[in-house]
Amino acid sequence: MAPAGQRLLGLRKELGLTMRDVEAASTRIAERHQNEDFAISPSRLSDIESKGLVPNIHRVYSLSVIYRRDLRELLRWYGIDIDEMAADVALWVPPKSHIAAITDSMMEVKVPVRIDPGFDARKTANLGRMIERWGLVPLAYLSQFSQTQYTYGYIGTGDFTMYPVLLPGAFIQVDESLNKVVEGGWRSEYERPIYFVELRDGYTACWCSLKGEYLVLQPHPLSPTPVRMLRLSEEAEIMGQVVGIAMRLEGWRPATSKATPEPSAPESSAEETKGPRRLN
Repeated sequence: MAPAGQRLLGLRKELGLTMRDVEAASTRIAERHQNEDFAISPSRLSDIESKGLVPNIHRVYSLSVIYRRDLRELLRWYGIDIDEMAADVALWVPPKSHIAAITDSMMEVKVPVRIDPGFDARKTANLGRMIERWGLVPLAYLSQFSQTQYTYGYIGTGDFTMYPVLLPGAFIQVDESLNKVVEGGWRSEYERPIYFVELRDGYTACWCSLKGEYLVLQPHPLSPTPVRMLRLSEEAEIMGQVVGIAMRLEGWRPATSKATPEPSAPESSAEETKGPRRLN
């Protein structure tokens, strides 16, 4: 495969543009955004095309606009594939729970395009063997199947609120239409609804109950996290109910932990320890 600079040179020649043309066009872009970093001088363009100079992100944007090519394509020429972000996310995980929105920028997704006709959904199966072929599908084609009421979250490696039912490092699917606390009606802890809650300083997933104007954040009994009471709407807001979970049963522990660690309770803020916001 030709180097990125040579491919950019080929694009410029295909469009019949001179270096001065590129300079003039990029100058207009720079003036519109009031940022000189978008401008590309002839000498700089020559270095990009012939000497392998890597342009900054502003100039890559200018070149994609001037050459009428997708920005993602130009980034791939320089070894950056936006569609690999989902896989790279797994290489490092933050300690706090949060909304997982990084894949919103992906234009294509690898999905199963052919399923083993002998697959029986009633039986436990090897997913890798069940799928006969994977393929890249533009996300625009999947928009008809989108469920706008769903939000996707990530349970931070330091969030032990629902341990061991919901392990740190898990990905969760949240149904935003189920944002009202359901009191009772479940026969076990696995039937009790888990809610994804937005706090002033982040997010958490937990059981919930109402006590007047306060929302009671109830952790799992085996969790080291204390019960908290926060004022509903002001200090805590229910985003929805957790309706799907994807989690690993190994590899979620902090790198400094032992083989079978005892999870330590996260530090409580001063605000959490005041008044009726914490139950003993």
